[in-house]
Formats: sequence, structure tokens, C-alpha cells
Amino acid sequence: MGRIGRKFESLHAKNEKALIVYLTAGDPSLAITKQLILGLEKSGADILEIGVPFSDPTADGPVIQAASQRALKTGTTLQGVLNLVADIRRMSEIPIVLFGYFNPIFAYGVEKFAKTAEKAGVDGVLVVDLPPEEAPELRIHTDAAGLDFISLVAPTTGGDRLKTILKDATGFLYYISITGVTGTAAPKTADIAREIGKIRKLTKMPIAVGFGISNAEQAKEIGAIADGIVIGSAVVKLINENRNSDDLTEIVCKYIKNIKKPLV
Repeated sequence: MGRIGRKFESLHAKNEKALIVYLTAGDPSLAITKQLILGLEKSGADILEIGVPFSDPTADGPVIQAASQRALKTGTTLQGVLNLVADIRRMSEIPIVLFGYFNPIFAYGVEKFAKTAEKAGVDGVLVVDLPPEEAPELRIHTDAAGLDFISLVAPTTGGDRLKTILKDATGFLYYISITGVTGTAAPKTADIAREIGKIRKLTKMPIAVGFGISNAEQAKEIGAIADGIVIGSAVVKLINENRNSDDLTEIVCKYIKNIKKPLV
């Protein structure tokens, strides 16, 4: 069992829910991303999703799309993100998932990516544009490297499709709480509870809910029915709003502490 599995086991034993925080690597710089990661861990983040910037992030809303463009302009690359993780591993054991699209991985080389990611200390990958039918091209290498392959489940996912996803899913399931792109609508708790109930009949894998979560009240409501929550666009927006502040890390960490409180 890797860091992700151990983290969920540890939280379950304490009756806590996981707080998974998304950051776009390189926005506003890789150096600041590193500071934020270390600060977030101390502030209650349990797992980190590190976004690899890509020029055409079709699954992301305007906030993360803009962050991705800013990060690319600073020269952030997949190799730079892997180097960042390796640097973090010298001082932290927080589980890290690389979040992104297949094109940069394909251009880098899938086998090289898997080996380099393992060596750097990456724990899992979430490739939003790689459906189960096409995933073996990458998974033959990431599975061999011991990297969890995080799978997405949407409100529109049918029963047969869900069974296909669950058959090979590892790490945790990422349940998309709304249809559409990230950060554009608020999730409806009743709908989420109903769909998670269906999923739990088929798997014991941890389920984390993301898309549209931005405050402690939502975290409390969704944390009561899931094993964890994912917060992304709200954090990325806060980072951008305070990018020129000397107190950026403190501001973001204070926000995350508030989100974590109802999950304990």
C-alpha cells in the first residue's frame, strides 16, 4: 500500500475526512508552489493534486485554465514539476497526485514519465482525457511503477461504465459533483449522496468529491457523505488574487485551515 492508501486508512481510523487540495504548478512560480505545498501540509491538507500546466485544458474552468496559461508563460514544464516533487520529497511525505492531460506525458515519453515520476516520489496520476479504453497505453507503465491511477466518475456515468471504471481503479475515486467544467457551479448535496450510495454498493474504495466546493459549509455537508473532498478552483483563484502579496502563503493556509475544520 502506498502513501495514498495509508493516508485514507489513517484518516478513517480517526473518523476524519480527507482534504485534497489542487494547485497549478508554476502559478505564480515553482518556488512559490513549493512554499505553498509545505504550508498547506501543516495547515491540514491531506493529499495534494499538483496540476501540470497544459495549453488546452478542456476539462477545466476559466480559473484553472488561466492559471495553466500563466504557469506556461513562466516556463513550467512536466520535467520541472517532476523536479519539484523530488525536491518536496526531501522534506515531506504528503501524498502527491499529478493532475493533467495525456499530451504532455505522451510528448515526454510514457515509460520515461512513469519511471521518473516514481523516482521523484509521485504517488498517483489523474489524466482527465484518458478514458478506460485508452488508459492501458499509460497504465502498463504507471501500474508497474506502483503509481495509483485515479479514476473519475461523473453524474452521467452509467452502470456498465461505472463497473468498467471500478474494475481497475486504484488509490481513490474522484467523483465529479457537477456536470461541466471545474469551478463553475455549486454542487447539490442530495444528488451527490444518492450517487455515492450507488457507487458504495459496488466498491469499498475511498470516494473523494470535487468540483464546485469553496467553503467550510460545503466541506462539512459533502464530507459527511464522502471519504474526502477536493478543493481546487477556489484555491487557485485565491492564489492569483494575492500573487503579489508577501502574505500569500499565510492567506492560502488560513483558508485551508478553515476548510479542514469540519472534516476532523
